[in-house]
Amino acid sequence: MTLFLDTSALVRRYVQGPDRELVLDAMAADPVWCASALCRAETLLALHRLAVTPSQHARLWGHLRDDWDAFVVVPVDDRCLAHAVELGATYGLRTVDAVHLAAADRLPRPLTYVTYDGRQIPAAAALGFEVLSPLAG
Repeated sequence: MTLFLDTSALVRRYVQGPDRELVLDAMAADPVWCASALCRAETLLALHRLAVTPSQHARLWGHLRDDWDAFVVVPVDDRCLAHAVELGATYGLRTVDAVHLAAADRLPRPLTYVTYDGRQIPAAAALGFEVLSPLAG
């Protein structure tokens, strides 16, 4: 199996909050982690905004940097962006969400798509992904 994490899921790995165990358990159970190239920048910025102290900021960024080498990073190139436009138009997605889904769609199946953003779930399911989310019904 392959686990694809969007930014909303990856942020949960590092920050205490509701349903954090979902992403921790999924990542512990599946050794193949994937994300779009955009996910790293988005996650670093989200962690920057969430950090309360400089030491917390350094710790959060350090944890992500340590983990990032284990990820299969899907490039966000012209092909990915063109597919993101199609997905965004078809499913009414925000640009960043469409980019994550377009990147995930480049990977072989089976694929589990992990998100904490309910707007992405219908598109992820339509693309044939198993969706792992506290919001999935």
